[in-house]
Amino acid sequence: MLTLAHVSDTHLDDSPRSIDRTRAVMRHLNSLPGPLDAVIVTGDIADNGLAEEYETARELLASRYPTVICPGNHDVRQAFRKVLLDQGGDGPVNQVLRLDGLTVALCDSSIPGRPEGFLEDETIAWLEALLAESPGTPALVGMHHPPVTLGIPYVDEIRLRNPERLEEVLRRHPHVAAVITGHAHTAASTTFAGLPLVVAPGVVSTLMLAPELASPPPVDLGLPPQIAMHVFEDGRLTTHFRPIV
Repeated sequence: MLTLAHVSDTHLDDSPRSIDRTRAVMRHLNSLPGPLDAVIVTGDIADNGLAEEYETARELLASRYPTVICPGNHDVRQAFRKVLLDQGGDGPVNQVLRLDGLTVALCDSSIPGRPEGFLEDETIAWLEALLAESPGTPALVGMHHPPVTLGIPYVDEIRLRNPERLEEVLRRHPHVAAVITGHAHTAASTTFAGLPLVVAPGVVSTLMLAPELASPPPVDLGLPPQIAMHVFEDGRLTTHFRPIV
C-alpha cells in the first residue's frame, strides 16, 4: 500500500496569505505520524511565474518525502526549471517519480502565455515511451489541466485541449490506474479514458460550484486550504479530501 499527498494550486506570490497557507499544508504533511510515500504537486506553483516566487516555493515545498512537481498555466517554464530543477531550457517540464510498485508520470500541460492546456508532441512521446518502459508496474498519470468538463463553465473553458491525444496513449497502456489533475480549485472525481480522474482541491482558494452563474464563478478565500490524500493498493486508487486547519 502506498499513501500519496496530492497538493495543487498554491499560487505563491509576495502575499503572506499564499505563503502561510502553503506552509500550513507542508507542516501538516511533514508532521503526519503515519507513513507517507510521496508528495505530488500538480501545478500553478507560482501566481506570476517570477523567479522569487519559485525561490519561495523551493523553500516551502521542501519535504522529507519524495516530491514531484509539474507546472500549471500560471507558471513560467524557464523560471520553474531554473529555480526548482536547476535546469535550463524552455520545453515542456515533464517529470517522473518511481516508487516501489508505482510510477507517477507528471505531464506539462501548460501553454506559455495561455490559460488552457495542451500536451505537446514532445510530451505525448515522452509519456508513451515512459509507460512502455515498465508495462508490469502500475502508473498514475498527472497534469495540471483536467481533460474533461467538470460542470463549471469558467474551468471548462480552460481545460485540456485535444484530450483524445492523451486518451489514445492511456488506452494503449492498461497498467495506468488513474489520472490526477489540479487547476479547478475544487475537489472533484469523474472518469476519463475509462479510468478514474481525480481533481485535487486548491491550496490558495476554493472555487464554488455555481454553474448557473456567469463566469468566473465565486471564489471562497475563507475556507481552509485543502489537499487530496490518495491510497494506492492492489491496483486501485482511493482518495480522501482533507482541509488543513
